[in-house]
Amino acid sequence: MHMRHIYTLLTISLWLLLLTALPPCLSQLCSQQPYKCGGLPDLYYPFWGNTRPSYCGGGHQFNLTCYNSDHTFISMGSQQFEVVDIDTQAHIMTMVPKEYDVCSPRLDFSLSPLFWYAKTVHNITIFYDCPSEVVSSVNNFTCGAENNQTDGVYYVGGEDELLQQNVELRKCQRRKQVPADESAPSPDGGVNALYAALEVGFQVNYVVSKECMTCLATDGVCGRFDDDHFICSHRKSNALHGKMPVIIGVTGSVAGLILICITIWCLLKLFKSSRWQERFWLRTNRNQDIEAFLKSHGALTLKRYKFSALKKLTNSFKCKLGKGGFGVVYKGLLPNGCPVAIKILNPSKGNNEEFINEVASISKTSHVNVVTLLGFCLEGYKKALIYEFMFNGSLEKFICSNNRIPIAPLLSWSKLYQIAIGVARGLEYLHKGCNTRILHLDIKPHNILLDENFCPKISDFGLSKLCLKKESIISISDARGTIGYIAPEVWNKNFGGISYKSDVYSYGMMLLEIVGGRKKSENAEGSSSEYFPDWVYRRLKEVTHGEVATEENVIVRRMTMVGLWCIQSIPSDRPTMNKVLDMLEGNIDTIGIPPKHVMSSPVGSE
Repeated sequence: MHMRHIYTLLTISLWLLLLTALPPCLSQLCSQQPYKCGGLPDLYYPFWGNTRPSYCGGGHQFNLTCYNSDHTFISMGSQQFEVVDIDTQAHIMTMVPKEYDVCSPRLDFSLSPLFWYAKTVHNITIFYDCPSEVVSSVNNFTCGAENNQTDGVYYVGGEDELLQQNVELRKCQRRKQVPADESAPSPDGGVNALYAALEVGFQVNYVVSKECMTCLATDGVCGRFDDDHFICSHRKSNALHGKMPVIIGVTGSVAGLILICITIWCLLKLFKSSRWQERFWLRTNRNQDIEAFLKSHGALTLKRYKFSALKKLTNSFKCKLGKGGFGVVYKGLLPNGCPVAIKILNPSKGNNEEFINEVASISKTSHVNVVTLLGFCLEGYKKALIYEFMFNGSLEKFICSNNRIPIAPLLSWSKLYQIAIGVARGLEYLHKGCNTRILHLDIKPHNILLDENFCPKISDFGLSKLCLKKESIISISDARGTIGYIAPEVWNKNFGGISYKSDVYSYGMMLLEIVGGRKKSENAEGSSSEYFPDWVYRRLKEVTHGEVATEENVIVRRMTMVGLWCIQSIPSDRPTMNKVLDMLEGNIDTIGIPPKHVMSSPVGSE
């Protein structure tokens, strides 16, 4: 049989099976009884749940959880809301957050894509970790010792509007927006008044698709085969309607038998193919090698997840946190309510080096400034890594670079200084604190994550290398890292061998970007064509000779001098991370002005 004929038969058989899989009497199953859920009135499409099957609803976003005749809940993001009323004519839903503890890091009021806040909703912006002069307002609160005495304030209004009205609020480290209905009591007067406003709940609008509206206009019933395929079913009054289940059943059986036969024939044909056998053996052999590697490194003590479990933890990979060269990171929620970051690695064309590097490196570490690996997934070509969740994302969001505006509020110089020290401690631990020395080889702001207290943690070990402590030089087959942060010896062996001093160089460039990026944004000076280290060196002379020695200027000068020492062209001229910590925390007068950097940046791609 020709392969083109086989593909045609497979396509026909699959369509016949899909037809038999559809509910044969959708119009009866979805409209015989009114849909009751909790204490809500009669409901129809797009809502489903309880006794109403999923194919009668408009997708997973409209799934309601019903408790007796009293309560109805709906999930959006990581938050559950109690639904107190649904106006099916106006498509308006009134709901109250199940959890509205303003001190909880899981406080989340993000809506599913098919919902949006009604016009009667206004924002209340909560500011966290505020200095004492800000929390003198009457609208202040303290979260308590278990939350590190987080002091904050809140006001009615949007974030941008409030920051323009009161610039002091920029000193607060974190902020969140929560919705409240305009009919709620005024939240002014303390945290109890804020809770009273939140308890009233708020209204959201929801979408009923145009397809369904058209279907209802023709006396049809709306449904969905899955989240992507809409169904419009009409009642059949002719004699064929009673025979349809039998006809469809017989047709489906025949189609299924044909499909099974063709599938077996194709599999036998493929199995005889040496190319297919080679691919199957190669993938199986690679995974066996990885399993052996994980076992030899003790990584099998980490929790192992099935890919189906990761899909459940991420709500079908709904919340995307970011994307890198090795994969995509999604936000997930463990059964105990703890948020996690789940990196789904891209299918590897090589020997899965990035997966092995991450597991081998992080499974050997335990440090406050190194991200924690909580588990992994290994199922064929599907590979994933599960990390602790960092509430404030990457450092990159909080600094300026190349005159770009940061996408998060600027941090204070004191906070940036503490972040720099934390990263240095993490690198010093990787270089000297583990039984096996770990070279990260991709230190940059994007790979520095910040937790809820802005404690930095080094992440993304996909390019890392392990070596014995007595080894000073390592060998790699290809240049690795990010342009602008790569040490010169990584891309040109004439500068020397690759070692832990290569991480010192990248750390120095990160320090200079923190200092130089911020100063460029504040002063709006400097040519974009000027080589970045040259610009920083010129600024160092200005800070040293021209500016008043304020606390801020001392921090800028210290971080600049340390950064310039770290980016010396010859690796032996760079300090160790232990020495870097001494320079950051010791007497600034003992550091000394570093020699001017005379090398240009490498040209290439990441």
